[in-house]
Order: sequence, then C-alpha cells, then structure tokens
Amino acid sequence: MTDLVAKTAIDRRLAEIITPTIEGMGFELVRIRLMGGQHKTLQIMADRPEGGIVVEDCAKISTAVSAVLDVEDPIEDAYTLEVSSPGIDRPLTRLKDFDVWSGYEAKLETTELIDGRRRFKGTLAGTEGDEVLIEIEDQGEPVTIGLQFDWLSDAKLVLTDELITEMLRQRKSAGAIDETDFDEIETEDTDPSEEE
Repeated sequence: MTDLVAKTAIDRRLAEIITPTIEGMGFELVRIRLMGGQHKTLQIMADRPEGGIVVEDCAKISTAVSAVLDVEDPIEDAYTLEVSSPGIDRPLTRLKDFDVWSGYEAKLETTELIDGRRRFKGTLAGTEGDEVLIEIEDQGEPVTIGLQFDWLSDAKLVLTDELITEMLRQRKSAGAIDETDFDEIETEDTDPSEEE
C-alpha cells in the first residue's frame, strides 16, 4: 500500500480492511482518508480498473464497506462515510496511474526538495522502473525528468480540455453517458468571446 493511497496509519489499517471487499466487487481503491474534526468523515475514492465508475457503483460500495466496517469497528467515534469517483482531475496514487495517464498534464509534489523544489508541473511521460517520468519546462526548454515514486507526497491530473474530452470518451464507451451530455459540459476557461 503506497502512502498516496493511504497516508496515515489509520488510513492504511482501514485500507487493509476494505480493499478485499472493494476488489471483490470489481473495483479498485484509489484513495482513502479519515478526516478529523468535530465529526469524522471517511472519504473513499474508488474506480473500475478500466475507469468509468458511476453513482450507483458508489452506493453499492458504500453499503458493502459499511457492513465490513460495522463488523471490524476500527473507528472509535461516529463518522460519515463518503464514497466517490476520483473525478476528472483525479489523484494519481499508484505507479500504474502514471502509465495510464501518460501524455496528460499533472502536478506532482515530493516529500523532499529535488533540485531546490518540491512541486513539478508538466506532461506525464509514463514510468521507468519505479520512477515517474514527467516532461517539465527548464529555462524554456522541455526536459524529461524521473522522480522516484516513493518520493511523491501528492500527484494529480490537471484539468485540461484534452483530459475532459478523454474522460467523456471513456464514460461514453462505458455506457455512462450519451451524446446529448457532450453539449452540456463546458470548461471554466472557455470564453465565448474568444472563439472565432
């Protein structure tokens, strides 16, 4: 279990408890976080291995995970369970995610300073061994660098038009949407006055 899926000891324990249930249903655990505060919230992100999880899937996962957690009872206080999809600008939590989303823009953050910086934004270029490859701008020139997967503290896709188009294509091929949905989705960056 990588730190990107489950960061804290309690997150890792919860992941051990619920992962067999989620995988048994044909899904993958993308991320799990127990958020503190007055009332705790257990956030679970799940997806299908091929992508395309829908609201009904989240409801089924929530019901199954609730039953397992009721038996195991790993959380002492009352909590709210939230099950969601990773979203379009999804977190990248497993090494394979960097191959799947190669060619798309991402933001990576490292635990330690690498060449004087912790944050890297660029185009994913897959993996090599246990390194994540990312093409960044260095003094105006594109350079591909490798970051050890274990060095990463956070990684997520950047919301771009290309990413939205790809996610719509995946959801359409999974039967989650139909053609009419394409007309209703606009990005925040789109300004009708800029179009020719």
